[in-house]
Amino acid sequence: MTREKKDSLSHIERLCIEKGLKMTGQRRVIARVLSQSHDHPDVEELYRRASKLDDNISVATVYRTVRLLEEKGILEKHDFGGGRARYEVTEQGTHYHLIDVDTGKVIEFEDPEHVKLVQVMAKKLGFDLLQHRLELFARRTQNNKS
Repeated sequence: MTREKKDSLSHIERLCIEKGLKMTGQRRVIARVLSQSHDHPDVEELYRRASKLDDNISVATVYRTVRLLEEKGILEKHDFGGGRARYEVTEQGTHYHLIDVDTGKVIEFEDPEHVKLVQVMAKKLGFDLLQHRLELFARRTQNNKS
């Protein structure tokens, strides 16, 4: 693959190729949509976005592709409530999610103090921390609703 061709690939397309996945045209579209997503879309939203780029993509293709990308460790599945799994690229670094239970909006944040706290807690309990996850489900306070 030429340098120019490699540079034109989306982040998820490159991850797929590194994992040895065959990149069909429809997989490329789905990978590009996922790479350009700054939210945590569910399959239905991915389908809406991908079908705008390629109207031959079926929702079944999106489901199969997302499942494959999850199996290969490229995507991470989240249950933020609402009955639909939502996805993001696995290698996003240490960050956390605050989910607004009224709107479903997901806000990502980092907190080095939290990392220290969970490491200390694991040590106190006699464990070496391997990984951790924090998801906060919250509602805006009355004073901040606007």
